[in-house]
Amino acid sequence: MSKEFKPFVAASETIKEFTFGPILMGVVLGILFGASSLYLALKVGMTVSASIPVAVLSITLFKGLSKMFGLRKATILENNMVQTTGSAGESIAFGVAVTMPALLILGYDLDLNRIMTVAILGGLIGVLMMIPLRQALIVKEHGKLIYPEGTACAEVLIVGEKGGSSGKIVFGGFFLGLFYKFFNVGMHLWKDVPEKVFTFFKGSAISAEVSPELLGVGYIIGLRTAAIMMAGGVLSSFVLIPIISLFGGNLVEPLFPAKILIKDMSIHDIWRNYVLYIGAGAVAAGGIISLCQSLPTIVHGAKSGLASVFGGKGAVAEKKDRTQDDLPFSFVVIGTLVMVVALWFAPALHINLFSAILIILFGFLFVTVSSRLTGEIGSSSNPISGMTVATLLLTCLVFLAVGWIGPEYRVGALSIAAVVCIAASNGGTTSQDLKTGYIVGATPKYQQIGLLIGALTSAIVIGYSLQLLNDASTVYSKKVPDYTYAAVTSLTQMQKVKGPEAAADSAEYHVLQVTEQSSPEVLAALSPGKYLLDNTGKVTYLVDPGINGTLNKRDDGTSVTKYEAPKARLMSLIIDGILTQKLPWGLVLLGVALALVLELCGISALPFAVGVYLPIAASAPIFVGGVVRYLSERKRKPAESDAEAETGPGILFSSGLIAGGAIAGILLALTQVMDGFAEKLDFSSMMGSLAQSDFFSLMIFLIAAGVLYFVGKKKAEL
Repeated sequence: MSKEFKPFVAASETIKEFTFGPILMGVVLGILFGASSLYLALKVGMTVSASIPVAVLSITLFKGLSKMFGLRKATILENNMVQTTGSAGESIAFGVAVTMPALLILGYDLDLNRIMTVAILGGLIGVLMMIPLRQALIVKEHGKLIYPEGTACAEVLIVGEKGGSSGKIVFGGFFLGLFYKFFNVGMHLWKDVPEKVFTFFKGSAISAEVSPELLGVGYIIGLRTAAIMMAGGVLSSFVLIPIISLFGGNLVEPLFPAKILIKDMSIHDIWRNYVLYIGAGAVAAGGIISLCQSLPTIVHGAKSGLASVFGGKGAVAEKKDRTQDDLPFSFVVIGTLVMVVALWFAPALHINLFSAILIILFGFLFVTVSSRLTGEIGSSSNPISGMTVATLLLTCLVFLAVGWIGPEYRVGALSIAAVVCIAASNGGTTSQDLKTGYIVGATPKYQQIGLLIGALTSAIVIGYSLQLLNDASTVYSKKVPDYTYAAVTSLTQMQKVKGPEAAADSAEYHVLQVTEQSSPEVLAALSPGKYLLDNTGKVTYLVDPGINGTLNKRDDGTSVTKYEAPKARLMSLIIDGILTQKLPWGLVLLGVALALVLELCGISALPFAVGVYLPIAASAPIFVGGVVRYLSERKRKPAESDAEAETGPGILFSSGLIAGGAIAGILLALTQVMDGFAEKLDFSSMMGSLAQSDFFSLMIFLIAAGVLYFVGKKKAEL
């Protein structure tokens, strides 16, 4: 079938493709969507493909620039170069958000150098490993491997070339999401998490984070997946937590792993101390099950990949035109060797030569698997988390077998998993982009160069975005135990208070990281976490991080946004559970059993497990988005093809909602680190009692959902 295929731009045609303007626009849009994807992944552990909205924005922006300044119209291949370069940001953001926040949970600081190193190396490996696979997966398997998002993106570019444009839909969603989030979370005009606690059913409650980005996620993933997620949230909030409250309320001693009595816990405390571990077990099992279900594809993909690599010279000799012109195989070999050396000698990673080679081997395997799975089922269903869990489990078991169980090896194990995760994520995205290029008639080597540029630039910026979000929501609390650490002179790290609290305290403090491996004396006085000590050793501050922290208010009562980082929490549990052999396995195995029950019922366990793992406040708005899509598609007739559904007005508007809400969240995070600026934005007093009204908050959210329904029921007009 591939021999009969004719691309939109014939191989004999030579039109502008690899030019400065599209590369620059791709870099900017890649950074923008990378930041928004990072924000989303920290909140709910998932992202959505950025290729289609980036392609739509490219067509629209270039047309606007052409009309305003009389510039020439961008070619279809230049627009393709924009989406190719820009799509790398989203895949790298997912890989970083899934892994690197685990550093905070394991008791380390977010080291910017480590994050950037992991992101850069993982992103580049993902592109390099896909170069020799293009002939096998994209060309020879054309017609068999669909690559749904890549095919849909090609359709957007082709229709845009013929004169259509739907960029205004993306921009409409973007600005609605931006202003909604600003008025809600920035100006506090209405409540952002309405909640109802049911006193007649102890331990149960329903809540919803009424955010535009979660509404958009629900629309994109559809009703079935959203409903399965919601079912997991219902099990958590109306079964597991009430059961723990009912049977544990009369205990006179704390139940491991908690250190306080269940009767003294809030609903959130029960969720964090018990249900979180059950959800983690379910997520890990669901990821591994999805990976096992893909074993035939994995084996076939690995064989195809190896065959492609060993046949690299032949592939080069058979090239006939520019549409078959890949970067040379020698470039891949030299680049891979450079990656091994960089991984080995990178001071931020703390890994040896064996670990560096392990990363390359895992990287090639899972880039191959990710690329093939993306071709069969699309990016949204690609079990990247399962591959990361498998990598981390195997790495930790190898470390345990050879006796590498010290604290320093936890960072090494996480670094290996992080690089492989980012490589697999970017490998899947790279294959989608190359499929789009194959359909429209792009030059592969220019796409591959654009992907390397996009991966590098997005990786450099993503660390700053992660650090900003964490620092902006970090709480420095003086509500600490009265304890003096005798060995304060042994602490070498010093730190000043950051954020709003820094205005009243400019002193420098000793840093004490308390972990489960700390001395019994310290653990008897302090819970695991980060503390700041004065020169006498007296504990002065608890540093509660923005990512996975427990305090959602500062000492002055000011609310802050916390990020659950669900997938990163799972990674930390695996590392701690295997290397320190301390984990509430009973709770984890309950989650594993839940996943098995779901799979035996013929239901995908992974979205259900994510619903258990996340607070129901995150699942509820996603479910609403799924319902809106279902209703809009029933209204819109006749039925559309899969490609039309992926590029419909509702999908594009939802992509805008996600980007706008996430970018607003990042901008508002900036106000948290600016002294007094966040307080100046607070206009809640202007709204009176409505600012804290659950009903009013829900009405505003339903209005936004209504707008999405109105847009979604329209037929696609690209």
